[in-house]
This record gives sequence, C-alpha cells and structure tokens, in this order.
Amino acid sequence: MPRTGGPRGLGNRGEGGAVKRSLLAVVAVAAAVGSGLVPATAGAQQNQGSPDSEIGVTADTIRIAVIADVDNPVRPGLFQGTVNGVQAFGKYINSHGKLAGRNVQVDFIDSKLSADEARNAVIRACQEDFAIVGTNALFLNNVQPLEQCVDKAGQATGLPDMPTLQAETAHQCSPISFAVIAAALDCSTINQHPQTYAARMGQILYYKKQNKDLHGIWVLPSDLKSTINSTTPVATGDVKAGVKQDEDFFKISGQATQSEYTPVAQSIKQHNSTYAQSIADYKSSVQMRKEAKVQGVTSIKVWDCALQCYDAKFLSEGGADVEGNYASLFFVPFEEAKQNKSVDAFLKSIGGKSKADGFAAQAWTAGLFFRDVVNNVVKADGNNGLTRARFLEEARKIHDFRAEVDGQGMLGPTDVGGKKLNGCFVLTQVKNGKYVRIFPKQKGTLNCDSKNVTTVQLDQS
Repeated sequence: MPRTGGPRGLGNRGEGGAVKRSLLAVVAVAAAVGSGLVPATAGAQQNQGSPDSEIGVTADTIRIAVIADVDNPVRPGLFQGTVNGVQAFGKYINSHGKLAGRNVQVDFIDSKLSADEARNAVIRACQEDFAIVGTNALFLNNVQPLEQCVDKAGQATGLPDMPTLQAETAHQCSPISFAVIAAALDCSTINQHPQTYAARMGQILYYKKQNKDLHGIWVLPSDLKSTINSTTPVATGDVKAGVKQDEDFFKISGQATQSEYTPVAQSIKQHNSTYAQSIADYKSSVQMRKEAKVQGVTSIKVWDCALQCYDAKFLSEGGADVEGNYASLFFVPFEEAKQNKSVDAFLKSIGGKSKADGFAAQAWTAGLFFRDVVNNVVKADGNNGLTRARFLEEARKIHDFRAEVDGQGMLGPTDVGGKKLNGCFVLTQVKNGKYVRIFPKQKGTLNCDSKNVTTVQLDQS
C-alpha cells in the first residue's frame, strides 16, 4: 500500500499513520511451531515431506551462503561488513527459536572481486546451500548459474538470492533475486530505449529547504560499466530534484589516489560549487574531502553521501576533514538502538557498533527477509515442507517488509516481492566526529513521504 506523509515511528503500530503488520502473527506462530509448542492451525499441513526436503536442508540444519568480495588486493576487507551482518543474523536466529525447527548454518564464500570466483561461488552454493543471503559481489555478471541451479528434485528452480548489491541489470531483474533495497531500474523497461529508473530525492528536498542555491559536482566509480550505470541514475535524480550540474559527472577509479581528485577540487573552486557527492565507496569521499582542503575549497554547503559513508572507517580515516559530511540512510541509525528493537538485536548479535556498518545492516535485513519467507512456508506446509520452489513462491508475495524484531522494524514498508524502491530515509551528519540525526527529528523514525522518489529516463544499453 502506498504511503504518504512525513516521519513516522516504526515501533508503535498506532502512531504516525502506520498500519497493522500481518506477518507478526506468522512469525510468532512459526517460531512456536519450530519449538513444538503450537498445534497445527486450520488449513496448515504440519510436518509434511522429508526432514531433508531440499539441498542445504537436513533434519537439524538450514545452510545459507553469503557471497561477498572480501580478500582482494584493491580494497582488502571490502565487504566484510556484509559477512558480519549475515553471521549476526545466523547467531540471532539460533538463539531465538531457530527456523523451521532447525539451526541456521552460514557458509561464507569469498568472491574476491573476481568474475570467475563469483561464478564458482554460486555454483558451490547451488550444490551445498538452500539459498544465498547478502550477496555482495561486484563482478557477479553471469546470473545463469543462479537461475539454472537444480534443486533436489532435479528441477532448474534457481537458487533463492537475497542480495545487498546488484550491479548488473541481469542480476537486478532476475526472478529469483530479492533485494531488500531494490535497484533503481524498472525491470519492465529493461529492453526499452531509454530505460526508466527510480531515484531517491528526499535528502535533496531537505537540502534545498536549507540552501536555496545548490549547484555542484558528482563523482561516479569508473571501474566497471555496471558501476557507472548503477550510479548514474542516482546523480541524475539529484539533478532532477533541483541541484544544478556544474560539470559532466566525474568518473574516477576505485583505485585512485588522492591526487587524482585534484581536477574535482579545482572544478569546485572554479564554479564556487555549493554541493558535492561521490557515489563510490567511502574512501572516495575521504579523498575528495582531503584534496578539497588542500586546494582551499570553502564554498561547499552540502558534502553529500549515503550508506557507504555511515562507517567507523569513514570517521577514523577522514578525521576532521570529513566534519559536516551528510550520510543518508534507509534504516534507523545504530545510535538509536534504545528506540528500536531490530537495531538493538542487530548490534548485540554482531558484537557492537565497532563491527557494524551500513553493509552489515543491509545484510541483516536480508537475513530477516529470509526468516519471514521461511516462516510463511512453514505456516502453510509445515517444518518439513521447505523447498526452493516454495520459498521463491512465498518471497514474491511479500510487499510490506520492515525487517522487524519483536514488532519493531528498522526499515520503512518495502515492496521486496515487487522489486520496488521506497523513499524512506533518515539523514545523519558528522558532528564532532560522530553521526548525529538531522532529519526527521524524532528518534526511531524515518521520513517516508511519497515525494521522496522520482523517476528518470536514461538509455544505458
């Protein structure tokens, strides 16, 4: 159901125009069924099938894989946060009722910033795991092994995939992939020229209320065509929202040194730009800020960034040079664990804020989506009815996901099954070396105004 209006709490269902959450009863019943405490409900077929109903499922274990780029010479430890987030999910589930009466075993497979390693990882997961959760492999450019993965019955059902990053359009639009934070591309237009993309603009609307004249530059990661294609809609959406473009988008490699940001800083000085954003990883923003300081840049009113800059490494490596930087998030911030049970459970399961970053939080929400789908299958088919085919069928039905723990979600309502981007966000800013909520003001809330999402037309074939 579409939502309009401003900030709203994610905990109390009676406040802020929030609606009742139908999946709460499903989760509660499924958890109890897993421990043998609830009798079969009307219409449910409890404990049908075999205990080893699918690849990766045994009488006491469900195996899931997390595939991520970690060990590599370019950005060592690049997506370690993703691995930490999925492992935190497994730890939480195994200490809170299990899934379908089984423990969750997390198998980490490193894709190492390699197309071959990513493909091999998917093939291995197909043979050993029920599903993959938290996929974060930049070079996963071949989805054939995902979609043609054969299940225990010998059918090419596909390997259920809950990614945190989808750079390639084929991955974004794959019918067996369900990203909690959907990609920008409207998959119904994938073969059209131009294609249609959704873009978040809530943070831009906020900036423009504070600063009437915003104009500036954007830096996009140039290492792959897919990274350019996936970030261009973001920058284009910012322009459509009202930030004037001073120059063509800068395209800089993720391996660039600080000196390679000199042209960016000089462009800012030449145009007296008031806005700047890198849509690459956090190191890009750090280098841009440091080089801007060297070049004597003083005109910027908004140093913008998103999820990648919500990271302790951004603060430690940037130091005083990243003071004032914004980071817009799609989830309730870690600093507000007291106001949100899902955030609190995440931080406790991962081992505290020092191990948490934006990618870890996104992986955690992917895990909770996996939990909800499994629980829906269990409700209908019993603990032994879990198959990849049934999982995919139920995943497509979830259109109001919030990543809830004990009735409190860390996301706004999200149509994961429909692959639709929502505009819910919270804006933070670095002040005195810490992230501080800027908008909306009330802790534990997100702004989910319908105006926060726009569409742009781009031909990126």
